[in-house]
Amino acid sequence: PFMRAIMEAQFPAPGRTITVKTFLPGSGTEVMELCRPSDSRLEHVNFECLFSCLSLRLLLRVFSSLLLERRVIFTADKLSTLSQCCHAMVALLYPFVWQHTYIPVLPSAMLDIVCTPTPFMVGLLSSSLPQLTELPLEEFAVKAVQFLAFCVLLALLLMCYNFHFSDPGHLSTVVSEAFVRFFVELVDGYSSSSSSPVPCSFQREGFRKAIPSKSVRRFLEVFMETQMFGWFIEERELHRQALRGLFELRVQEYLDSIRENEHRRVNRFLKGLGNKMKFLSKK
Repeated sequence: PFMRAIMEAQFPAPGRTITVKTFLPGSGTEVMELCRPSDSRLEHVNFECLFSCLSLRLLLRVFSSLLLERRVIFTADKLSTLSQCCHAMVALLYPFVWQHTYIPVLPSAMLDIVCTPTPFMVGLLSSSLPQLTELPLEEFAVKAVQFLAFCVLLALLLMCYNFHFSDPGHLSTVVSEAFVRFFVELVDGYSSSSSSPVPCSFQREGFRKAIPSKSVRRFLEVFMETQMFGWFIEERELHRQALRGLFELRVQEYLDSIRENEHRRVNRFLKGLGNKMKFLSKK
Protein backbone atom coordinates (compact mmCIF):
# COMPACT_ATOMS: atom_id res chain seq x y z
CA PRO A 1 0.00 0.00 0.00
CA PHE A 2 2.80 2.41 0.80
CA MET A 3 4.58 1.85 -2.53
CA ARG A 4 1.28 2.21 -4.40
CA ALA A 5 0.61 5.53 -2.65
CA ILE A 6 4.09 6.75 -3.55
CA MET A 7 3.65 5.80 -7.21
CA GLU A 8 0.31 7.60 -7.43
CA ALA A 9 1.58 10.79 -5.77
CA GLN A 10 2.87 13.64 -7.91
CA PHE A 11 6.65 13.92 -7.86
CA PRO A 12 7.48 17.05 -5.81
CA ALA A 13 9.46 19.98 -7.11
CA PRO A 14 12.77 20.75 -5.34
CA GLY A 15 12.05 22.01 -1.84
CA ARG A 16 8.40 20.93 -1.90
CA THR A 17 6.66 18.40 0.39
CA ILE A 18 4.07 15.76 -0.44
CA THR A 19 1.75 13.98 1.97
CA VAL A 20 1.26 10.24 1.54
CA LYS A 21 -1.55 8.34 3.27
CA THR A 22 -1.52 4.57 3.52
CA PHE A 23 -3.91 2.13 5.18
CA LEU A 24 -2.51 -1.02 6.71
CA PRO A 25 -4.85 -3.71 8.10
CA GLY A 26 -4.49 -3.80 11.85
CA SER A 27 -2.50 -0.56 11.96
CA GLY A 28 -4.97 1.92 10.54
CA THR A 29 -4.15 4.95 8.40
CA GLU A 30 -0.60 6.26 8.45
CA VAL A 31 0.26 9.75 7.20
CA MET A 32 3.80 10.57 6.08
CA GLU A 33 5.28 13.83 4.81
CA LEU A 34 8.13 13.47 2.31
CA CYS A 35 10.26 16.51 1.47
CA ARG A 36 12.49 16.74 -1.58
CA PRO A 37 15.73 18.70 -0.99
CA SER A 38 15.80 22.18 -2.51
CA ASP A 39 19.12 21.40 -4.21
CA SER A 40 19.14 18.30 -6.39
CA ARG A 41 22.89 17.89 -5.80
CA LEU A 42 22.17 16.99 -2.18
CA GLU A 43 19.52 14.35 -2.82
CA HIS A 44 20.43 10.97 -1.26
CA VAL A 45 23.60 12.50 0.23
CA ASN A 46 24.50 12.07 3.90
CA PHE A 47 27.62 14.06 4.77
CA GLU A 48 27.14 13.36 8.47
CA CYS A 49 27.95 9.68 7.89
CA LEU A 50 31.07 10.56 5.87
CA PHE A 51 32.41 12.97 8.50
CA SER A 52 31.80 10.49 11.30
CA CYS A 53 33.67 7.71 9.45
CA LEU A 54 36.68 9.61 8.10
CA SER A 55 38.98 12.05 9.85
CA LEU A 56 39.39 15.42 8.17
CA ARG A 57 42.93 14.55 7.09
CA LEU A 58 41.86 11.25 5.51
CA LEU A 59 38.84 12.91 3.90
CA LEU A 60 41.15 15.40 2.15
CA ARG A 61 43.43 12.59 0.97
CA VAL A 62 40.51 10.64 -0.50
CA PHE A 63 39.13 13.82 -2.09
CA SER A 64 42.50 14.58 -3.69
CA SER A 65 42.72 10.97 -4.90
CA LEU A 66 39.41 11.30 -6.70
CA LEU A 67 40.37 14.64 -8.24
CA LEU A 68 43.50 13.05 -9.67
CA GLU A 69 41.50 10.00 -10.84
CA ARG A 70 43.30 7.41 -8.76
CA ARG A 71 41.91 4.03 -7.68
CA VAL A 72 39.94 4.28 -4.42
CA ILE A 73 38.42 1.47 -2.35
CA PHE A 74 36.03 2.19 0.52
CA THR A 75 35.45 -0.52 3.15
CA ALA A 76 32.77 -0.72 5.83
CA ASP A 77 30.90 -3.29 7.90
CA LYS A 78 27.45 -2.09 6.83
CA LEU A 79 25.94 -1.66 3.38
CA SER A 80 24.24 1.59 4.38
CA THR A 81 27.49 3.15 5.62
CA LEU A 82 29.31 2.07 2.48
CA SER A 83 26.79 3.48 0.03
CA GLN A 84 26.26 6.73 1.97
CA CYS A 85 29.99 7.50 2.17
CA CYS A 86 30.53 6.73 -1.53
CA HIS A 87 27.60 8.90 -2.62
CA ALA A 88 28.79 11.74 -0.37
CA MET A 89 32.32 11.68 -1.83
CA VAL A 90 30.94 11.79 -5.39
CA ALA A 91 28.72 14.74 -4.41
CA LEU A 92 31.78 16.67 -3.16
CA LEU A 93 33.24 16.64 -6.68
CA TYR A 94 30.51 18.99 -8.00
CA PRO A 95 30.70 20.72 -10.51
CA PHE A 96 33.05 18.00 -11.76
CA VAL A 97 31.70 14.51 -12.50
CA TRP A 98 33.45 11.20 -11.86
CA GLN A 99 34.05 9.72 -15.34
CA HIS A 100 35.24 6.22 -14.46
CA THR A 101 34.00 2.99 -12.85
CA TYR A 102 31.80 3.73 -9.84
CA ILE A 103 30.27 0.88 -7.81
CA PRO A 104 29.14 1.96 -4.30
CA VAL A 105 28.72 -1.67 -3.19
CA LEU A 106 30.88 -4.14 -5.10
CA PRO A 107 29.63 -7.77 -4.95
CA SER A 108 32.31 -10.24 -3.88
CA ALA A 109 31.82 -12.12 -7.16
CA MET A 110 33.08 -9.02 -9.03
CA LEU A 111 36.05 -8.42 -6.77
CA ASP A 112 38.62 -8.80 -9.56
CA ILE A 113 37.50 -5.38 -10.90
CA VAL A 114 39.92 -3.82 -8.42
CA CYS A 115 42.82 -5.35 -10.36
CA THR A 116 42.17 -3.17 -13.40
CA PRO A 117 44.77 -0.45 -14.13
CA THR A 118 42.11 2.18 -14.86
CA PRO A 119 40.69 4.61 -12.26
CA PHE A 120 37.78 3.37 -10.16
CA MET A 121 35.81 4.13 -7.02
CA VAL A 122 34.25 1.12 -5.35
CA GLY A 123 32.79 0.20 -1.99
CA LEU A 124 33.62 -3.12 -0.40
CA LEU A 125 32.17 -4.86 2.65
CA SER A 126 34.76 -5.63 5.32
CA SER A 127 33.89 -9.32 5.05
CA SER A 128 35.52 -9.32 1.59
CA LEU A 129 38.87 -7.96 2.80
CA PRO A 130 40.51 -11.41 3.15
CA GLN A 131 39.76 -12.05 -0.54
CA LEU A 132 41.07 -8.60 -1.44
CA THR A 133 44.48 -9.26 0.10
CA GLU A 134 44.91 -12.33 -2.11
CA LEU A 135 44.50 -10.35 -5.35
CA PRO A 136 47.44 -8.89 -7.31
CA LEU A 137 46.66 -5.28 -6.39
CA GLU A 138 48.70 -2.27 -7.34
CA GLU A 139 49.08 0.33 -4.62
CA PHE A 140 45.76 2.13 -4.65
CA ALA A 141 44.87 5.70 -4.13
CA VAL A 142 44.38 6.34 -0.44
CA LYS A 143 47.94 5.23 0.35
CA ALA A 144 49.53 6.67 -2.78
CA VAL A 145 48.48 10.34 -2.68
CA GLN A 146 50.83 12.60 -0.72
CA PHE A 147 49.78 16.10 -1.69
CA LEU A 148 46.85 18.52 -2.17
CA ALA A 149 46.47 20.30 1.17
CA PHE A 150 45.04 23.60 0.02
CA CYS A 151 44.75 26.08 2.85
CA VAL A 152 41.50 27.58 1.57
CA LEU A 153 39.69 24.25 1.50
CA LEU A 154 41.16 23.13 4.81
CA ALA A 155 40.09 26.34 6.54
CA LEU A 156 36.57 26.11 5.16
CA LEU A 157 36.22 22.47 6.14
CA LEU A 158 37.56 23.08 9.63
CA MET A 159 34.96 25.80 10.05
CA CYS A 160 32.19 23.39 9.03
CA TYR A 161 33.60 20.43 10.94
CA ASN A 162 34.03 22.17 14.33
CA PHE A 163 30.39 23.34 14.51
CA HIS A 164 27.59 21.15 15.77
CA PHE A 165 24.65 20.79 13.38
CA SER A 166 21.44 19.26 14.72
CA ASP A 167 19.95 19.38 11.21
CA PRO A 168 21.73 17.00 8.77
CA GLY A 169 20.31 19.00 5.86
CA HIS A 170 22.01 22.14 7.15
CA LEU A 171 25.31 20.28 7.50
CA SER A 172 25.01 18.99 3.93
CA THR A 173 24.40 22.49 2.60
CA VAL A 174 27.32 24.07 4.48
CA VAL A 175 29.82 21.32 3.57
CA SER A 176 28.72 21.37 -0.06
CA GLU A 177 29.09 25.16 -0.22
CA ALA A 178 32.63 24.90 1.20
CA PHE A 179 33.71 22.53 -1.56
CA VAL A 180 31.93 24.58 -4.24
CA ARG A 181 33.84 27.67 -3.06
CA PHE A 182 37.07 25.69 -3.30
CA PHE A 183 36.38 24.85 -6.95
CA VAL A 184 35.30 28.43 -7.69
CA GLU A 185 38.66 29.72 -6.46
CA LEU A 186 40.57 26.88 -8.12
CA VAL A 187 39.22 27.62 -11.59
CA ASP A 188 39.02 31.36 -11.04
CA GLY A 189 41.21 32.06 -14.08
CA TYR A 190 38.95 30.06 -16.38
CA SER A 191 35.79 31.43 -14.74
CA SER A 192 36.84 34.99 -15.52
CA SER A 193 37.39 34.28 -19.22
CA SER A 194 34.32 32.05 -19.57
CA SER A 195 32.06 34.88 -18.41
CA SER A 196 32.87 36.71 -21.64
CA PRO A 197 30.09 36.51 -24.28
CA VAL A 198 32.74 36.05 -27.00
CA PRO A 199 33.51 32.33 -27.55
CA CYS A 200 37.15 31.40 -27.07
CA SER A 201 39.08 28.17 -26.70
CA PHE A 202 40.61 27.24 -23.38
CA GLN A 203 44.28 28.22 -23.07
CA ARG A 204 45.79 25.63 -20.72
CA GLU A 205 49.24 27.13 -20.23
CA GLY A 206 47.91 30.65 -19.77
CA PHE A 207 45.38 29.38 -17.23
CA ARG A 208 48.05 27.52 -15.25
CA LYS A 209 50.57 30.39 -15.26
CA ALA A 210 47.91 32.83 -14.05
CA ILE A 211 47.70 30.95 -10.72
CA PRO A 212 49.95 32.72 -8.16
CA SER A 213 50.43 29.70 -5.88
CA LYS A 214 53.27 27.39 -6.96
CA SER A 215 51.75 24.33 -5.19
CA VAL A 216 48.37 24.90 -6.86
CA ARG A 217 50.08 25.20 -10.26
CA ARG A 218 51.79 21.85 -9.68
CA PHE A 219 48.45 20.30 -8.82
CA LEU A 220 46.79 21.80 -11.90
CA GLU A 221 49.45 20.31 -14.16
CA VAL A 222 48.08 16.88 -13.22
CA PHE A 223 44.44 17.83 -12.71
CA MET A 224 44.11 19.39 -16.18
CA GLU A 225 45.00 16.01 -17.71
CA THR A 226 42.06 14.20 -16.07
CA GLN A 227 38.86 13.28 -17.88
CA MET A 228 36.87 15.17 -15.24
CA PHE A 229 38.59 18.43 -16.08
CA GLY A 230 38.30 17.76 -19.82
CA TRP A 231 34.56 17.14 -19.51
CA PHE A 232 34.16 20.31 -17.41
CA ILE A 233 35.88 22.48 -20.06
CA GLU A 234 34.04 20.81 -22.94
CA GLU A 235 30.62 21.34 -21.33
CA ARG A 236 31.30 25.01 -20.75
CA GLU A 237 32.62 25.64 -24.23
CA LEU A 238 29.63 23.88 -25.84
CA HIS A 239 26.96 25.39 -23.58
CA ARG A 240 28.55 28.70 -22.60
CA GLN A 241 25.29 30.65 -22.37
CA ALA A 242 23.00 27.77 -21.35
CA LEU A 243 24.72 26.73 -18.10
CA ARG A 244 23.00 28.49 -15.19
CA GLY A 245 23.43 26.11 -12.26
CA LEU A 246 24.57 26.70 -8.70
CA PHE A 247 28.23 26.66 -9.67
CA GLU A 248 27.76 29.36 -12.30
CA LEU A 249 25.83 31.43 -9.73
CA ARG A 250 28.65 31.11 -7.17
CA VAL A 251 31.25 32.00 -9.83
CA GLN A 252 29.35 35.18 -10.69
CA GLU A 253 29.04 36.10 -7.00
CA TYR A 254 32.77 35.53 -6.55
CA LEU A 255 33.69 37.65 -9.56
CA ASP A 256 31.31 40.41 -8.41
CA SER A 257 32.95 40.42 -4.96
CA ILE A 258 36.41 40.74 -6.56
CA ARG A 259 35.26 43.66 -8.73
CA GLU A 260 33.65 45.33 -5.69
CA ASN A 261 36.85 44.98 -3.66
CA GLU A 262 38.91 46.38 -6.55
CA HIS A 263 36.50 49.30 -6.84
CA ARG A 264 36.86 50.02 -3.12
CA ARG A 265 40.67 49.92 -3.36
CA VAL A 266 40.61 52.36 -6.28
CA ASN A 267 38.30 54.69 -4.36
CA ARG A 268 40.57 54.56 -1.29
CA PHE A 269 43.59 55.29 -3.49
CA LEU A 270 41.87 58.25 -5.15
CA LYS A 271 40.67 59.57 -1.82
CA GLY A 272 44.17 59.30 -0.37
CA LEU A 273 45.61 60.98 -3.47
CA GLY A 274 43.07 63.78 -3.15
CA ASN A 275 43.99 64.36 0.49
CA LYS A 276 47.70 64.54 -0.45
CA MET A 277 46.90 67.07 -3.20
CA LYS A 278 44.96 69.23 -0.72
CA PHE A 279 47.84 69.05 1.75
CA LEU A 280 50.35 70.06 -0.92
CA SER A 281 48.18 72.93 -2.18
CA LYS A 282 47.98 74.32 1.37
CA LYS A 283 51.76 74.28 1.58
